[in-house]
Amino acid sequence: MFKLKENNSTAKTEILAGFTTFLTMAYIVVVNPVILSDAGVPFDQVFTATIIAAVVGTLWMALFANYPIAIAPGMGLNAYFAYSVVGGGLDYVTAFAAVFVAGLIFVILSLTAFREKLIEAIPENLKAGISAGIGLFIAFVGLRMSGIITSDPSNLVALGDLTATSAILTLVGLVITLILIALNVSGALFFGMIITGLIAFFTGQLQFSNGLTSLPSLPEGILVFNPISAIGDVITHGLYAVVFSFLLVTIFDTTGTMIGVAQQAGLMKGNKLPRARQALLSDSLATSVGSMFGTSPTTAFIESSSGVAAGGRTGLTSLTVGILFIVAAFFSPLVSAVSGIAAITSPALIIVGSLMMGSLVKVKWGEFDEAFPAFLIILTMPLTSSIATGIALGFITHPILKIFKGKGKQVHPLVYIFAVLFLIQLLFLPH
Repeated sequence: MFKLKENNSTAKTEILAGFTTFLTMAYIVVVNPVILSDAGVPFDQVFTATIIAAVVGTLWMALFANYPIAIAPGMGLNAYFAYSVVGGGLDYVTAFAAVFVAGLIFVILSLTAFREKLIEAIPENLKAGISAGIGLFIAFVGLRMSGIITSDPSNLVALGDLTATSAILTLVGLVITLILIALNVSGALFFGMIITGLIAFFTGQLQFSNGLTSLPSLPEGILVFNPISAIGDVITHGLYAVVFSFLLVTIFDTTGTMIGVAQQAGLMKGNKLPRARQALLSDSLATSVGSMFGTSPTTAFIESSSGVAAGGRTGLTSLTVGILFIVAAFFSPLVSAVSGIAAITSPALIIVGSLMMGSLVKVKWGEFDEAFPAFLIILTMPLTSSIATGIALGFITHPILKIFKGKGKQVHPLVYIFAVLFLIQLLFLPH
């Protein structure tokens, strides 16, 4: 079913890759409820909704697209939902109606050839920049979560306290994982996390004070289910900009991540992503379903690249992730405890970031009109903590340089359209 032999993989490798991806992204089932609870949504409601959305999107990706890419509510989008949309005075049920409408439009776009055409329209140089930018972003996340890099009032970022417990554990985990990779140990990233977790447990950093299991619950039931009512809420409250922002950011977050991960896994066929429609449907369906139960829009997770680095090449990897999310629904105290120790997963994120930088060789550095937009993407993704913002700046500068180089006809019409849309979003809409 998953064409393991055709993809030069084995069931053992795929399952290990699934565990690796899950461990690097499991934090979302704790962090997402924490952020959305600031908007007044009950923690238990968001916890269960987060898992439902992740399971729907990831299992669709596994069974219909056969890609090792996991779907879950996106970081950044949840903060925008909680602090800009609901924080602006809107009640959270109406805000979820806007997410639901954005998800429905997203599904319609995914059923057409539009998103496939978009993938083909993105210039090769920008695709390489997207992959490398995601690599820097994910490595920066690992360094920041572990405390190795910290905020600084005068310089924005600075070296953290390397004698702090989290930093020491991260560095120890990093060395262990690097040694395993150097020794060509199969599943090195996964086993690195397991060893680091055991060290955390025996040194008292990882504790299970709230037990291990609990039953999932939806205290408020289904929040949004009627499309007509949801569209009415959007019109009544004038939430067009909110829907547009959710739609634009989600389209490019997921498209960019899929391109980056697919390139890393060697799954791109020339300029095309095979089974793109099935793959792109996964996050649009998950966004629609997730909003019904109470979570912000979903996206393809950049942490999927850690599973690819561990050898994942097929949907069996994402099937494993989906099953682990289902199991996690009954082990929220355990998942919460492990996710609370960033040092367990940070080494994997840092290493994956280095692996994704390989796409830089594909950038035509000798041609400034090709190189600068790619550079801008690579630079701004980690600095703005937004994949979509990095892509936006690349999309805006690429056609401008091409026009003044007399190569305007080489640019795909879709790139011009989205350059204008991104410019409007960056200048006039919250993001």
